[in-house]
Amino acid sequence: MNNFHVNFVKNSNSLAGSAVKTVIGTPFTHLNRVNSTNIYAMEQLQAKLAEHGAAFFADLQTAGKGQMGKKWESESGQNLLLSVILNVSTLHIGHQFALSAAIALASWDLLSTYIPSELTIKWPNDIYWGDRKAGGILIENQISGGIWTYAIAGIGMNINQTHFEGVMQKAVSLKQITGKIYHPIELAKALCIHLNNRYHQLLEPDGPEKLLAQYHEVLYKKEQLVKLKTGSITATYCIDGVNQFGDLLATAGIQHQFKHGTVEWII
Repeated sequence: MNNFHVNFVKNSNSLAGSAVKTVIGTPFTHLNRVNSTNIYAMEQLQAKLAEHGAAFFADLQTAGKGQMGKKWESESGQNLLLSVILNVSTLHIGHQFALSAAIALASWDLLSTYIPSELTIKWPNDIYWGDRKAGGILIENQISGGIWTYAIAGIGMNINQTHFEGVMQKAVSLKQITGKIYHPIELAKALCIHLNNRYHQLLEPDGPEKLLAQYHEVLYKKEQLVKLKTGSITATYCIDGVNQFGDLLATAGIQHQFKHGTVEWII
């Protein structure tokens, strides 16, 4: 049993070392149609047909996945739908929110090159322009024997779509903001570069702390008053920030701590 454990650790470190050398977005697979890029990426990983850095872009998802089991709706060929496989075996399992912050910041990095102002990250990892959603992120983790081995990071961005069924006042696209038309696949490849940069930042000794600090710099409604609903109670809070575990910190008389999925924003 001890020998097996030693061999397992050596193999894990070897995989992690090769992951550092592999650029995210290599290989880059373009799918015309898929149920979900996250599902497809996970299937490729589990079948040992893909490793760290593999990226999967789709023109159309028939069962796109969003946070909390919600669907991600997108017109065919109009938006950025991307999932990447990440080797996280050298990271502490407690750094899952740091990874989420890294993915959100990489997404912010990409859009901020086209959007000059009002671009923020809404807790935990939605990309907002003003009070409207421009992109969302879903991260699904693979944990084996208590070791965090891989993460599938799915990213959806509204690029050229201009009509959003049922959520017209809540969603916004890059085209609506800038008035220009873009090539989603080229933006996805550019996003991979930003993801690679943020992933390597995360691997640095002080990476998680720096990422959290940079996340706070662009946090939606930070130090502003908002209405939040917990259960049947709605109250006004001042958004203080987010802790290292991904809990929202907000003050209403005293500071409260909210886990994702336990509180609803009433804007």
